Amino acid sequence: MNAAPADQIRLLDVQDLDVRLQQLAHKLRSLPEHAEIESLTKDLTQLRDLLVAAQTEESDCAREQTKAEQDVDQVRQRAARDQQRLDSGAVTSPKDLENLQREIASLAKRQGDLEDVVLEVMERRESAQERVAELTERVSSVESKIDDATARRDAASESLDGEVVAATKEREVIAASVPADLLGLYDKLRKQQGGIGAAKLYQRTCQGCRQELAITDINEIRAAAPDTVVRCENCRRILVRTSESGL
Repeated sequence: MNAAPADQIRLLDVQDLDVRLQQLAHKLRSLPEHAEIESLTKDLTQLRDLLVAAQTEESDCAREQTKAEQDVDQVRQRAARDQQRLDSGAVTSPKDLENLQREIASLAKRQGDLEDVVLEVMERRESAQERVAELTERVSSVESKIDDATARRDAASESLDGEVVAATKEREVIAASVPADLLGLYDKLRKQQGGIGAAKLYQRTCQGCRQELAITDINEIRAAAPDTVVRCENCRRILVRTSESGL
């Protein structure tokens, strides 16, 4: 394949821009905010799960407290009725009086036990409420951190996207001036060789594979016409000759 030396030089400009675009793509993928957001999102998911559990516990305690308070109220009302009967003098039989007094005493003990249950449930509910408040605050804090990291990521991405657009446009302009067959070979090699399809021959060393060429290869390149497109014998990339090639 033949191509004017100037076209081969422009191919290096295309290669430089392709490397730049690769670097920008890597930067976009590797923004530290990506990992930060991922880590914070995992933390947020765990905290939300804990918050739901705490809210469920608080709700269960609330129902349990209501039920226990209703039980206390029922016992209290029954005890009040019995005390009213006792105080009214309507019960005159000694046996009935004894039974009524025994029931009032039993109800008093039962009321005390139930009130202890209410207090225990109230303590558990208060603890659950404190846990809900704590987790709610932590969830809010992590959400704020995610919002901040997202804003920083978006700002960095926008800046890099602008550089990508500029580099892409510049590549299009330069690539349009390179012969189609030369550009086609370059693009094919670039895909095969990890993004590097053309490299400068600098001081007898291929800048693509960083290998110094054998003397026989150097002699062949030295003898080749200026418009001959030469290839590195080591990596097969297009070798572009310049005044710094050391030929």
